[in-house]
Amino acid sequence: MELSAFPRFFTSVFDRFSMLALFFMVFALVFDFMKRRKGQNYPPGPWGLPFIGNIFQVNWNSPHLSFAKLWKEYGDVVSVQFGWTNTVILNGYKTLKEALVKKSEDFADRPQFAVYDEIVKMIGEGIVFARYGPWWREQRRFSLSTLRNLGLGKRSLEARILEEAKFLNKQFENAKGLPFDPHISLNNATSNIICSIIFGERFDYQDEKFHKFLHYLSEDLALEGGFWGQMKHDPKTSFLKSNLLGTAIDLFAAGTESTSTTLRWGLLFMVLHPDVQSKVQEEIDSVIGKERKPALDDREEMPYTNAVIHEIQRAGNITPISVPHQTYRDTEVMGYTIPKGTMIIPNLSSALFDENVWSTPHQFNPGHFLNSAGGFVKPEAFIPFSAGRRVCLGEQLAKTELFLFFTSMLQQFTFHLPENEPRPNYTESKFGITLSPRPYRLCVKLR
Repeated sequence: MELSAFPRFFTSVFDRFSMLALFFMVFALVFDFMKRRKGQNYPPGPWGLPFIGNIFQVNWNSPHLSFAKLWKEYGDVVSVQFGWTNTVILNGYKTLKEALVKKSEDFADRPQFAVYDEIVKMIGEGIVFARYGPWWREQRRFSLSTLRNLGLGKRSLEARILEEAKFLNKQFENAKGLPFDPHISLNNATSNIICSIIFGERFDYQDEKFHKFLHYLSEDLALEGGFWGQMKHDPKTSFLKSNLLGTAIDLFAAGTESTSTTLRWGLLFMVLHPDVQSKVQEEIDSVIGKERKPALDDREEMPYTNAVIHEIQRAGNITPISVPHQTYRDTEVMGYTIPKGTMIIPNLSSALFDENVWSTPHQFNPGHFLNSAGGFVKPEAFIPFSAGRRVCLGEQLAKTELFLFFTSMLQQFTFHLPENEPRPNYTESKFGITLSPRPYRLCVKLR
């Protein structure tokens, strides 16, 4: 080849390469467009970038705040795209009720997550993240009936919680008035209740294996963002050893993390609002006294304390966006068409902070749950445990624990902030499966 032909040769190769690259680029964009194509009457939402969608438009350290902005801009039903995953965010109690309660089966499925697939390989299928269907229904019924058989809703469980409250108060007393972080003690106490249900025994707060287990459980929940039964001969049965282990782990999570986190918020709000703490203690002294142990029956006679516990759950916003759902079939919500297989994010925060429901949604105000006569009332929009078929499995247990632990602590102690330490900011929180307060320290004084 003559030297003069080389420039023409390379120019030709470059032109062909450019055309090929252009072809693949156009092909990729068309493919991306086809993957993103929505049907008619699909919910509105922001435009996303090719291939990655709206991933960078959400602050994943506090996604509920990003979703609140989308709610204000696009309305109660908002569509977004995470990669090629079609996602719809449900906002406001009216929308959440229509989807999760009135059309509960339509929205009862779960999307599959890579991290969950890895967990299943190690410990088997659980019920929290399991796909909707006969397997899930069977395990859900089994779990609820087993919890009832082992004490849920009975006096025996109440006695276990009060006994554990005694150990928890002893831990607080051992601090001798010095500043400490209550996180680990609260986690141990709430976990010991589910341990007593499943294993029939509690664990000492200094038990290293127990600490390691709770640490791994906490890490698992942050990543995700043994019952025994009669074995059946049905080849499709869900009662396999590996699956029962997964179900047991789910019960630990349902019975530990949310209650422990709520109590951490509760003590934080008490030291930030000593006037509220004093009112709760006045009601405890009036109804229970200083010697008798609290009882669940006392709750009906303690409207202010009951209101404070509910406001802790609301303002603490423990599970702001719940666990993602997925549509089980083609359906509609608020007039919009949602295809089968669409990932659904129930924005529970939107109900708990709805300005049309709560008089001061962004303030800690027990008055949200009191009527003009001082009686307890619960607005319909109060759904911290979600709603419908996927409502939290540990709701009843959590309600019992919250009242008995909270009243037991405030019956014995007054909590206050340490001197010469920064005042905790309750608006700063850590997002995982639950929304927890940043680490803080407090002091206790025996009453």
